[in-house]
Amino acid sequence: MDDLSKSSMKFFSDQQLCFADILLPHEVQARIQVAVLNFLKILSSPDPEISDLPLINRKSSNSRVSEGILTDVSWIFLSHSFCSRSLMKANATKAFIRVWKVMEMCFEFLTQEKRVTQRELFYKLLCDSPHYFSSQLQVNRTIQDVVALLRCSRYSLGIMASSKGLVAGRILLQEPNQEAVDCSACGSSGYAISGDLNLLESLIMKTDARYIVVVEKHAIFQRLAEDHVFNQIPSILLTAKGYPDIATRNPAGLAILSTYKFGSIGMGLEAYRYACNVKWLGLRGDDLQLIPQQSLAPLKPRDLQIARSLISSTTLQDNYRQELAVMMQSGQRAEIEALYSNGYDYLGKYLAKKIVQANYI
Repeated sequence: MDDLSKSSMKFFSDQQLCFADILLPHEVQARIQVAVLNFLKILSSPDPEISDLPLINRKSSNSRVSEGILTDVSWIFLSHSFCSRSLMKANATKAFIRVWKVMEMCFEFLTQEKRVTQRELFYKLLCDSPHYFSSQLQVNRTIQDVVALLRCSRYSLGIMASSKGLVAGRILLQEPNQEAVDCSACGSSGYAISGDLNLLESLIMKTDARYIVVVEKHAIFQRLAEDHVFNQIPSILLTAKGYPDIATRNPAGLAILSTYKFGSIGMGLEAYRYACNVKWLGLRGDDLQLIPQQSLAPLKPRDLQIARSLISSTTLQDNYRQELAVMMQSGQRAEIEALYSNGYDYLGKYLAKKIVQANYI
C-alpha cells in the first residue's frame, strides 16, 4: 500500500499528464483512496490546513489543437494550467464537497461491480445529498471535476452514457450469444446503441458500407432510413438525436459538427478520445438556391452569439469561417428540412450529390 501511495501521490503532482486514463475498477479505487489519505494527512498534521483540490483547467483559454502529422484528424486537448475547488472560498465550498460526494458514490458502485448513467447518479445524489445537488448540470460538472482530479475516464469511474444513439443501414450487429441484427431492416426507428462501452466492444460487426453518415436531427434520420438511402449510397446512418453534422446550416449545427471533429472542451481530459475526422455535408451558402426564400429564418441573438464564438475559435476551418461570415452578414439561417420543398425523396438525392461533389466516392 505504501508503494501504491507513493506512486499515486507522484501521479497527482505530475502536471504533464493532461489526459484521462482508462483504468480497471481496483485502480480507480486506489486513486480515490490515495486522494482521501492525502486529505486526512493534511488534517492530521501539527498545523492542519485544508488545501485546494488541483484540477486541470477546462476553460477554452487552456485548450490547444493537436493536428495529426500522418492523418487528417485533429483534436482538442488541455494544457497544463490548473484550477481548484477550495473549502475555504465561499463560492467554491459546495463544489469542493460535491467532488468528494461523487467519488464516494463511484467507490461504492465500483465495489458492487455496478455501472450507472449520469441521470441515475443525479437522482441518487439528489436523494442522499439534496443540499449539494439540485440539478443534473451540477452532477455533470462534478463528474468532470473528478475525472480531472483522478485523471481517469468517466467510464472507468463506473459512469456510462444513457442509450440515446441510433444506427441504421448496411451493418450486422451481434451481441455475444444473441442473434445478429440486420440494421438495414430496422425501419425508420433504427437500432438503439448501448451506452455500455464493454458491451459495444464485445459486438461482432459485419458491413460492406463505405461511409458513416452522422445525422443531427432524429426526424431527418428517420426520413433517410425510411427512404433506404443506405442502399443508394453504401453507408451506415448514425444519430444522437441532436448531436450532429449533416442537418442544419446554422451556427448551432456547425458548433455540433466542430464537437464531433475536434472534441469538446466540456469533456475535459476525455475530449481527444471522441474526435473523428467528419466532413460537413449540410446546407451551405451555395445551396440556398435550392430552397424557397420564405423558408429562411432570421438569426436569433443566441445564433449570433454562437457564430461569433465559432469565428473567434482557433479550431474552425477557414472555409467554415467564411460560411459563418456570410450567414451573419445575411442575418438569416436555413434548416435542411426546407429541401422537402423539392419532394420528400429529395433529401437522399441531395446527400448522394454532396458526397460525389466532395469527391468522397
